[in-house]
Amino acid sequence: MAGTPVQVTGTVLTTRRVDAYHALTVVAPGIAERFRPGHFVSVAVGGTHTSMVTRRAFSVHDVKSDYGGTVELVFTVRGRGTAWLAERRARDTLDLVGPLGRPFPLPRDPAHCVLVGAEYGSAVLFPLADALLARGCRVDFVLGGAGAERVFGAMRARRIAETTTLTTEDGSLGLRGKVTDALPSVIADTRADAVYACGPMETLRAVTAVGMEFDIPVQVAVEERMACGIGVCMTCVIPVIGEDGATRMVRACAEGPVFRGERVRFEDVGTIPFDALGAPGGGARHVS
Repeated sequence: MAGTPVQVTGTVLTTRRVDAYHALTVVAPGIAERFRPGHFVSVAVGGTHTSMVTRRAFSVHDVKSDYGGTVELVFTVRGRGTAWLAERRARDTLDLVGPLGRPFPLPRDPAHCVLVGAEYGSAVLFPLADALLARGCRVDFVLGGAGAERVFGAMRARRIAETTTLTTEDGSLGLRGKVTDALPSVIADTRADAVYACGPMETLRAVTAVGMEFDIPVQVAVEERMACGIGVCMTCVIPVIGEDGATRMVRACAEGPVFRGERVRFEDVGTIPFDALGAPGGGARHVS
């Protein structure tokens, strides 16, 4: 049953603002009991008679056993769909499908793990932190955003992690700069065994580069636009290098959203590389 997606009509339990973001807690027992860290849900937006036919994908920030099972979604308003969702109130209902996607792999043995989140991408890392701590792992956070109001989860991170490093591009909170500016020293100081990250593609690309410099694995949860969320529409494909060294266009919603960072061809996201299988070049790209 774990991980098997279901479609449910969930009742909004609470809504709140968290600095620059919106957080909705929805009663969705079927999804909550199947959830694993890194999974996401897709939500129908706009109401029954809307012209917005495509769903919106959201990472899950928190899962609780209250009311049989609740999930909390954190998002920012980017368009008509998320604007509609931000207007939901307690007792409204939402059509959700989940849990979807491939969750984060967890280490078999206790390990030192650095969790890196940019903007509201940090939300997905907190269920992961709970799972890692339950396995006896050490957890250290590096969280960042453009400004203080866009750093998500700082207080919770400080409560549960060994250390929490905050960065802002405008210097209004923590260190001035980006998460990747602080990451090398955190990896060195904590003797990290692995890095987990979520945020914009450019952030994930930079985090992966740092991890490769330290020769430690990086797991990234990509933020790619997803329409169907179940692997049918092919709108979220990205180029990923397989174990055989061949590049394939894979679906972020089905084969992801979690990938090994060094396997994602970040520089080619948004294109179909000439050497991808099935592309005109039809070749294979190898990695060492």
